Amino acid sequence: MLAIGEKFPNFEVTATVSRVKGKEFEQITNESYKGKWKLYFFWPKDFTFVCPTEIAAFGKLNSEFVARDTQILGGSLDSEYVHLAWRNNHEDLKDLPFPMLADVKRDLTEQLGILDPVAGVAQRAAFLVDPEGIIRFVYVTDLSVGRNPAEVLRVLDALQTDELCPCNWHKGEEVLHV
Repeated sequence: MLAIGEKFPNFEVTATVSRVKGKEFEQITNESYKGKWKLYFFWPKDFTFVCPTEIAAFGKLNSEFVARDTQILGGSLDSEYVHLAWRNNHEDLKDLPFPMLADVKRDLTEQLGILDPVAGVAQRAAFLVDPEGIIRFVYVTDLSVGRNPAEVLRVLDALQTDELCPCNWHKGEEVLHV
């Protein structure tokens, strides 16, 4: 698995970006959203049970990430058409404010090292990537355990201070001075 300090890989995938007829899909690459922080997070499969809880929770925090000049990009190995069908049929995903990446060739998940060797799906992994394309945070849980989007946001806040931040630090609190 790629680690902190490594360059996020080059990629190009089709993403589901809208439910509007004729505007559903867009090509996304590692060069998209240049100059911004990016949160890439992956889930095992569409039309499952834990995944939509996380996706919806990240969606609810999207404005907080945008306020921090950060683009959220979620994805799985499912196709853009499966993503669209899921968005059309799951109430919590209908107004999702970020792209759903379709890594059908498994290229990105393999480059990241998050293709689960037993289940053959993307592991439940998240990567915060700085504007220079460097991975600054990695968060992976078991396939059966959802992540905490508020914790990802807290870590983003800490990373963006470029200071030493103690355990459980939150935006606006004192940083460590040595």
